[in-house]
Amino acid sequence: MTASLEQLRRCHFAVDLGAARTRVYVKGAGLVVDQPSAAAVNTHTGALMAVGELAEKMTGRTPDYIRVVHPVSGGTVVDIEMAQRMLRHLLGDKMRRGLRRKPILRAAACIPHDADPLAQRAAIETLVGLGARRVELVDTLIAAAVGCGLPVEQPEATMIMVCGAAATQVAVLSLGSIVTAERIPVGGDAVDHAIVQHLRHEHELMLPSQSVRPLQLALSGNGLTPHGPASTEIHGRDVATGLARSVQVDTAAVRDAIQTPLTAVLDGIGTVLRACPPDLVADLADRGIMMVGGSALLPGLDQMLRQATGMPVHIAERPDVCAVQGLGAMLEGRIAPLALDPLGS
Repeated sequence: MTASLEQLRRCHFAVDLGAARTRVYVKGAGLVVDQPSAAAVNTHTGALMAVGELAEKMTGRTPDYIRVVHPVSGGTVVDIEMAQRMLRHLLGDKMRRGLRRKPILRAAACIPHDADPLAQRAAIETLVGLGARRVELVDTLIAAAVGCGLPVEQPEATMIMVCGAAATQVAVLSLGSIVTAERIPVGGDAVDHAIVQHLRHEHELMLPSQSVRPLQLALSGNGLTPHGPASTEIHGRDVATGLARSVQVDTAAVRDAIQTPLTAVLDGIGTVLRACPPDLVADLADRGIMMVGGSALLPGLDQMLRQATGMPVHIAERPDVCAVQGLGAMLEGRIAPLALDPLGS
């Protein structure tokens, strides 16, 4: 953990800036923002037209002078000014006024496990632009583990898998720290891309950007297993003619297309387990893997991991908000550190 629990208790709000969604937790008020990380900008005037859900709905449907931007990519802020403007509008005037009354406003932020100094600096600058005088950084893996109730402070192994939009992070935790971790550059976006490419190559159909999720839901029920629905109807644009067209898509072929990017995730889990001490791996045989993050809800992914690893796999109750809820628990002082009495004291 980059920041200590004592430092986090002094913070007034926490931000989880994800590639897909932005979440803000305010001390005493709970989760106040849970919106897509998107903003629509007028390219002529530079004015902000919409943020969050409305901006996301505008993706691919705007005239030339309106551009939908995503200021966060792969868990890293790539456009600090736009991220600040987006957060200001998402928080609203009333909430910002309440935060500005604090004598020394302190904030906490989630960062990916292997974030470089530039990525850390970008997260700090974004929150400083909102008025924060001090920013504490917390590893997303630890925040998510706390948020889903794992006993991270105990001397026993817990394995967590954060399935994000741009990347998947896998780690083994013990005594409040990361023992070994791996970041795989494959997330929900890679799965979406695999589906889009499959439909383009096999059916010569261009899928609208917001139609991938309904196709994934069509695979639900038994998800990625062969017992799901045999086919489903998809609407899109014909590559050759440009006309609207509907096709019956074989879900078994879509499942095969999804398996390719997910193989990299299985390799990452194997890498983490090989680098882990045997005593901790023995703990994991009983405890298994806890899945968090929005992409953890991909139908059948947990079943596929069970078959591939032979370990129990669990999905958190609210996998999409675990990281920010974990930060909130630390802010509110609900997490007690393990008290160790040093020898000879």
